[in-house]
Amino acid sequence: MTTTTAAEFRQLTTDESRALLVAQHIGRLAFTLHDRVDIEPINYVSDGEWIFGRTSNGTKLSTLLHHPWCAVEADEVQGLFDWSSIVVKGTFYILDPEIGSPDVYRRAERLLRDLVPGTFKANDPAPHRDIVFGIFIHELTGRTARSSG
Repeated sequence: MTTTTAAEFRQLTTDESRALLVAQHIGRLAFTLHDRVDIEPINYVSDGEWIFGRTSNGTKLSTLLHHPWCAVEADEVQGLFDWSSIVVKGTFYILDPEIGSPDVYRRAERLLRDLVPGTFKANDPAPHRDIVFGIFIHELTGRTARSSG
């Protein structure tokens, strides 16, 4: 016979949510256009104020350029009732060192290279992803569950 123990659920604090966002590097990007919702996995880095990533031309980029409001979700999962999850709501931007904020672009490039040292170099593992994007974080929330057994 299987014994079930109670699980405790709670909201993460802002600091806990930010720490989880910064610690993770794989998430899901959700975006909409008209009556269609899409969600795609992404690799990312975050400094707690922005989420940075790389992409290439395609449907996702075209959609986000027309409707830049999006959400990113990331998790840390150890078990069915042992997990933490964050959701970011923000605005998607293409980052370019010549247009917009060069400081934000340099910050993105540095963090992306910290994650994948070959970024934008000869040994880049994803050279086709030549567009740097940033998602400015407007809202960050999180939840966690812990089993009590």
